[in-house]
Amino acid sequence: MLTKTPLANSLTELDRRHLVHPVSSFRGHEARGVRLLTSATGATVTDSEGRQLIDGFAGLWCVNAGYGQESIVEAAARQMRELPYATGYFDLGAEAPIRLAAALAERAPGDLNHVYFTLGGSDAVDSTIRFIRYYWHAKGQPERDQFISVASGYHGSSSTGAGLTALPLFHDGFGIPFDWQHKISSHALYRNPLGDDPAAVIAASVAELRAKVEEIGAGRVAAFYVEPIQGSGGVLVPPDGWVKAMREVCAELGILFVADEVITAFGRTGPLFACEDEGIVPDLMTVAKGLTSGYVPMGAVLMADHVYEVIAEGAGAKAVGHGFTYSAHPVSAAVGLEVLALYEGGLLENGRAMGARLQAGLRSLSDHPLVGDVRGRGMLAAVELVTDKAAKTPLPAELNAATRLFDRAWEQGLVIRAFPQGVFGYAPPLCCTAEEIDAIVERTGKVLDLTLEDPEIRAVLR
Repeated sequence: MLTKTPLANSLTELDRRHLVHPVSSFRGHEARGVRLLTSATGATVTDSEGRQLIDGFAGLWCVNAGYGQESIVEAAARQMRELPYATGYFDLGAEAPIRLAAALAERAPGDLNHVYFTLGGSDAVDSTIRFIRYYWHAKGQPERDQFISVASGYHGSSSTGAGLTALPLFHDGFGIPFDWQHKISSHALYRNPLGDDPAAVIAASVAELRAKVEEIGAGRVAAFYVEPIQGSGGVLVPPDGWVKAMREVCAELGILFVADEVITAFGRTGPLFACEDEGIVPDLMTVAKGLTSGYVPMGAVLMADHVYEVIAEGAGAKAVGHGFTYSAHPVSAAVGLEVLALYEGGLLENGRAMGARLQAGLRSLSDHPLVGDVRGRGMLAAVELVTDKAAKTPLPAELNAATRLFDRAWEQGLVIRAFPQGVFGYAPPLCCTAEEIDAIVERTGKVLDLTLEDPEIRAVLR
């Protein structure tokens, strides 16, 4: 029998006492308490106080189709009634995941014809590590056990994937990265010591990757990981041609190229997959988030024919010892099929139009005294704040930008991602209307104006 006081039984207090939030300061969250969301429709969410906000970040870069899509709910309910679970072990299966795998293979670049389903992005990346190790063992080259990724990149927070992630927060206190995980510099243009010359940045990255492979040993490097656009590093957009150039180096050196499209896939940058922007075919590709529009958990690894064949031949009659209880979950797959139908039924087209409107709208804020850089592609964007445009001076640390800017946007009826370095991140649902995109821009402008009046800002503004 519950005997706690009404206060302790409130959702806020229950949350404070029991629910551990991802990527949070435990003590900070205890002090601030939870903001409760109670409902959502389209691109709008409603909190427990009745406040309506435009979700300019689509949950966590994931609700691409928008909230309240009844056809998705019906697809999930129908699958739950018919067959709520079916294991993929023991050569068993169900219709929905088979059809979803086929649909993804049909639409994916090149010969990415084989799909392994996961629960989300982190375990999709983790699965690629295991598959790649198996691949090189099957080829008789087990010494190829070194992995390279890119500074400021994010590849999940699993025990091994977090080491490929190149953000200190995900390393501190965890004993990672491991000694087999290496980094090269980011392609970020805004503060690049080479300036903003795309050709120079591409050439430098190619040279650095070659040098890193030589340093490690050409016969030791297993794979290179990259996001087509670096998300959690601050929405860092590479120069046109950068991804293709890195892919070509990997092909030349015999290194597997992994495109992490957990954030960028399913219309986020315009096409269904961001790899299409540069016409490349990776050896492996990870997806999640928009795969089910965040309605249920699901991710996937897509592998090219040659990767699959090497693993299959290497295993022979023996099972490949990698699997999850909820891989190819039929309810998640049913949702994924309906979400894909919505994308191709008009959401991709709307997302492209609204993405162009978002980019233009945010760039109209470039003259604001605090705006140092506006960047993005499609429905993925960032506005970076500075106190000195010429020197590109970041916001003062005492401003506690991640919390203050998020709170201020919330007060203006806007949900965004506020990065600690003073960057606003945007990833609105593809269903946004022109009016909603304009409201995102307008409310961002209000947040900028309010921030301009902060004493910490006024003291250092140049």
